[in-house]
Amino acid sequence: MGILNVTPDSFSDGGLFAATDAAIAHGVALRAAGADLVDVGGESTRPGAARVAPDVETARVLPVIEALSRAGVPCSVDTTRASVAAAAVAAGAVLVNDVSGGLADPAMASVVADTGAPWVLMHWRAHSATMTDHAVYGDVVAEVRDELSARVDAALAAGVAADKLLLDPGLGFAKRAEHNWALLRRLPDLHSLGLPLLVGASRKRFLPPSGHPAGSPADVRARDIATAAVTTSVAASDVWGVRVHDVEGNLQAAAVAAELRGAAPTDRHGAPA
Repeated sequence: MGILNVTPDSFSDGGLFAATDAAIAHGVALRAAGADLVDVGGESTRPGAARVAPDVETARVLPVIEALSRAGVPCSVDTTRASVAAAAVAAGAVLVNDVSGGLADPAMASVVADTGAPWVLMHWRAHSATMTDHAVYGDVVAEVRDELSARVDAALAAGVAADKLLLDPGLGFAKRAEHNWALLRRLPDLHSLGLPLLVGASRKRFLPPSGHPAGSPADVRARDIATAAVTTSVAASDVWGVRVHDVEGNLQAAAVAAELRGAAPTDRHGAPA
């Protein structure tokens, strides 16, 4: 899953693709580099980020999703709002990536059920402005697993089909570095929920090195290497996907993981070679 932030303030690439034409061009480039999905988001969820108005978020993502869909680029929409998700699916998005797991907007479950789109439920405790205050755990893996299980139960009760659900442990969201590493080490505990897993570690500040500010050129280069290392590990653990900025490097990392576990090689869009 290639990341496309149509925002001025995302932690890694905020502002680079805020213009619609630039965003469309980058989405096409992500697909050409091997992304199976281009994940289009119009609201930053970095720690401390302020929310934007729903109409602003919609205006950012819809033209991009419409244009990429017309160009044959499969898109997901990264949103916590039901209204944005509904509009994005109508515009061509094929998956809803909800970092709140349905908690931010109670109407999201009915939108997903009505559209039939796959839905990523991420572990989440609070909006970005206050989420660091909620990074308190006894056993982070057990608590994340139990809280994700509760979100699955709520989605099923709302009429969402089980085969449309995917889970994300929410690295960096109400998590400190030690929490993120514990979740990565114990992914099999989350596999026990029986649903596909998406992992989003790309360029996050718990990755080494920690000596550069997030978003600086040195930080981006170094954390792409660390991100690929995470991808090799989690792909060997048979996760469904990774959400990344550097598609080409992480595709190579996933290919290494496939070879290490003896899986059949795939082409750059995931089909058997």
